[in-house]
Amino acid sequence: MRFTNTKNYQHQQADKIGILVTNLGTPDAPTPAALKRYLKEFLSDPRVVEVPRLLWWLILHGVILRFRPRRSAKAYATVFNEQGSPLLFHTQQQCDAIRQQLQQQGHRNLEVAFAMRYGNPGIQTVLDELFAKGVRKLLVVPLYPQYSASTTASTFDAIAKDFTRRRWLPDFRFVSHYHDFPAFIEAAAQQIETFWQQHGKPQKLILSYHGIPKRYLLNGDPYHCECHKSSRLIAQRLGLDSDEYLTTFQSRFGREEWLTPYTDETLKALPAQGITHVQVFCPGFSADCLETIEEIGEENREYFLTAGGAQYDYIPALNDNPAHIDALCQLIEQNLAHWQVQDDPERQGRALALGAKT
Repeated sequence: MRFTNTKNYQHQQADKIGILVTNLGTPDAPTPAALKRYLKEFLSDPRVVEVPRLLWWLILHGVILRFRPRRSAKAYATVFNEQGSPLLFHTQQQCDAIRQQLQQQGHRNLEVAFAMRYGNPGIQTVLDELFAKGVRKLLVVPLYPQYSASTTASTFDAIAKDFTRRRWLPDFRFVSHYHDFPAFIEAAAQQIETFWQQHGKPQKLILSYHGIPKRYLLNGDPYHCECHKSSRLIAQRLGLDSDEYLTTFQSRFGREEWLTPYTDETLKALPAQGITHVQVFCPGFSADCLETIEEIGEENREYFLTAGGAQYDYIPALNDNPAHIDALCQLIEQNLAHWQVQDDPERQGRALALGAKT
């Protein structure tokens, strides 16, 4: 086996700490061809779809990739704009804001970058860039507040797979979740309160999370529990009674049972119960994307209004809101504890004497 070396590496260069922020990913364009590439990578991940591989390969290539890319491309076309994919540019903005705040707080020798688990910029490419800049300590922060094997663990898999090909491995830390991190809860509550100040308070606040198959929960995945804890903490911070908010799950796929209650079915049923004004916030989405803008902002709005609802509001994701950036920086600083990088004069002297370069 041949291991990957750092191109043009110089032994005397100063070591750095790398902060790698990751999110799920997005197609490069709202076209059937781009969607087919993206969906093939995404749905081929055994962490995402836990079905026997041969059976799933036949379903994926025989059915899904033949028909779904064209339908999905139409949906993505409604959310892409002059900046491109909303998830991509929001994540870029978050990364830039994190870098700026950490620098203002006096952190030196830091390299902050972002990558997507699926699509571009890919994890391997970004890691190559970080290591070429001298990163020897790496903190990975997946932007999934609630842990799930299908998201967080999949990101870890991609990092670990990349490491198997490298000659020099960094010191490594990985944030697996932050669903109850106080600064995150505060940022979410502030986002909701700010919306209330402009649009009023609803009869019911819906806290909607991306769903996963129920059998993942039964097999031990903590995602369901962490979603409910996030909801409870946000509601407590807002001073809501238990009948003033609901936790629901969206974006189900296939025919098997997923986590319930389902967001769409809940919204269809609420007007008959006398609830005609709702607001929806998605605490599991760190940045706005297809699932929040189109599915929650448009599709579910129509379900609710058609069923007899009078007012429906979507509360935007945290994106690069200053309170959210501050929460992420606090999380990063907490996980950087006792990590320092400094020049090594002895190593630099030896390297200069030998003219070492690889």
